[in-house]
Amino acid sequence: MPVRVQREDFDVGVEIARLRAGTPGIGAIASFIGTVRDVNEGSGVATMTLEHYPGMTEPSLEAIVAEARERWDIFDCLVIHRYGELHPSDQIVLVVVSSAHRGEAFAACEFVMDYLKTRAPFWKKERTPEGERWVEARGSDDEAAARWDR
Repeated sequence: MPVRVQREDFDVGVEIARLRAGTPGIGAIASFIGTVRDVNEGSGVATMTLEHYPGMTEPSLEAIVAEARERWDIFDCLVIHRYGELHPSDQIVLVVVSSAHRGEAFAACEFVMDYLKTRAPFWKKERTPEGERWVEARGSDDEAAARWDR
């Protein structure tokens, strides 16, 4: 269950191929790619800067993946989350889940992404024509994550 926090971009095809390698029982792969939008809350976004605490972030992401593994019968899960200054259309996050069946892959992928949005220790700052602003948590993200509460 690889988890990486990095400045560098990622190649989705390469990452999926690595995750699939040597596991012929995989019947489904579900993935999510998050990108920087050029507009948020009615303002143009020139850049988004993501910050995190190295050494704290990785264990937090690993715990989310471990919980997904407990809930669903999956082969593997990859999470790559970028930090630093990003521009519109840049990739931010990749979640890939492999399983024997699509239902478990889809559910686990969605769970991981919902928990990343609400529980991972990342802070986002946008640069807009009006100046810089910290991105606030959205109630809709909390609602999405709450549906997974046991």
